[in-house]
Amino acid sequence: MAPEPERSDILTQLHIDAARNSTDDFNPFHDPYKWQRIRGNPFPGPIALGFQLEALAAHRLHLFRQHNGEQALIESHGLRFANYQLNFVDILAPGDSVQIEVRKTRKDLEAENGMLSNRLLVRKGKRPVVVGYQRESQKPLALGDVELPDFGDLSSLQDRSWLMGDAIFMKRKYMNNSNAKNFLVGSMVDQHYYFDELEDRVRYPLIFPVALLSCALLEKAHTEGYDFYQAPMVYTHHDISIDRVLVDRLRSNDRLHLLVQGPEPITAEGGLGKSRIPQVRYRCYGLLADNETLFRALVSMARLEDVVATLRV
Repeated sequence: MAPEPERSDILTQLHIDAARNSTDDFNPFHDPYKWQRIRGNPFPGPIALGFQLEALAAHRLHLFRQHNGEQALIESHGLRFANYQLNFVDILAPGDSVQIEVRKTRKDLEAENGMLSNRLLVRKGKRPVVVGYQRESQKPLALGDVELPDFGDLSSLQDRSWLMGDAIFMKRKYMNNSNAKNFLVGSMVDQHYYFDELEDRVRYPLIFPVALLSCALLEKAHTEGYDFYQAPMVYTHHDISIDRVLVDRLRSNDRLHLLVQGPEPITAEGGLGKSRIPQVRYRCYGLLADNETLFRALVSMARLEDVVATLRV
């Protein structure tokens, strides 16, 4: 299959609405009626979801590797985990053009963990919005050394339960083909690559189940009484490892238990403004039946007031 030509997609509010509705993301940053109520908001309107942009970048990378015959290397070398290490350095609003740049693949298949690596860049014009790397590996790179305790039968618990006292918040979601299709539409990706009933094709995109974390993070904060208008926060960094084998097995109505632990304070380089600003980080997991780990993620955020002075909006 030939790669898609270099192209610019124009982000619209309909794209944002499709992405936020399909993931139950109720952050007022994406809402055309609520974004102006956010204290100190410098953005010209609702902004794109971070996971929405990641899904577009992941799809373009898939086409790039497919065109270059690199997809076969993933299976032949047992590269089970898709890893995304991405910094958010700007925002996209309706009317902005979106370009995806995939750099040449670096191959280190004989290393202990075996790896394919590509630098990814999401741009609006010449300005970077999301920058970082995608790496294929034999073992997860994000939280790969963490062994989760035995949580027992999570399906027996109520949605929005707390585990280990109040250390971990649990949000239950269900896989749904229609939601995944709408998420693809919102991410400006042709759903034909992933779903086609007449061809019996059901392939959930890698980023979709991880994108449901936005709902879990928001519901945790809402449960704790967080004020999204007076103390808004934005993503600065995502470090995600996804089990390709388990994603390939996903079907509609499969349960997904989203676990969120944190926040823990950090001070890190990069992110919006590329400065050392106070941030918080959440440790997140997506568990399937029998508590198989579909994905692991470190999600970093910062208060809008701490980054706004460094943004060129």
